[in-house]
Amino acid sequence: MEMPKNRWLVIILLLLVVVTPSFAKIFYSKNEAMVLAFGEDAQIENLSLFPDDQQMATIQKDAKVKLDSGMFTFYVGKQKDKILGYAAIETITVRTKPETLMIVLTPAGDLRNVYTLAFHEPPEYQPPERWFEQLNGKPLAELDFSKGIQGVSGATLSTRAAVNSVRKVIALYLTMVKNQSNN
Repeated sequence: MEMPKNRWLVIILLLLVVVTPSFAKIFYSKNEAMVLAFGEDAQIENLSLFPDDQQMATIQKDAKVKLDSGMFTFYVGKQKDKILGYAAIETITVRTKPETLMIVLTPAGDLRNVYTLAFHEPPEYQPPERWFEQLNGKPLAELDFSKGIQGVSGATLSTRAAVNSVRKVIALYLTMVKNQSNN
C-alpha cells in the first residue's frame, strides 16, 4: 500500500519539529538567583525606579544604550538592615533570542558579579562565566571593548549585549540609587 504524498510531507515535517534541537537553557530561578547574589539569610526588598526625562537622558548618555522602559527594579539584599548589595535582572535579545542576566553590585555600586540566569541562543554563543569576571570592579567609563574588555570569538553579540546590560545597570545605580541614598 502506497502512502499519499501529503502524508509523507506531514511525517517529514513532524520529524523535523521533533528532531530540531532546543537551545533554551534556564540556569537559575529568581529565588535561586537571589540566594546566589546575597546568601540564604538575606532579606530581599524591591526598589522600583521611575526615572524622569532628565534622568532617562543621563542614564542613556552614561550607559551608551537606549532605554526601552521607564520602570526598573533593583533587588536590595539586606541583613539586619545592612545593605549587602543591589541586583538587577536584565533580559536582552542577543541575535534573535533572549538572554537573562543578573547583575550584582556592591553597596557602593561597583560591579561584583554577573550571572547568566537564562540563555536561549545556541550554547556556543554564550560567554563563559570566567569572561564576566573581567568586568568585576571596573568603573562605568572602562566598560567598553575599546578600553580593554576582551571579546569572545563566536560570541560577539552576546558579549556586547552583556556589556550593554551591565553599563545600563551601573548608570541606573549612579543616577537613581546613589543620589537617592545621599539625600
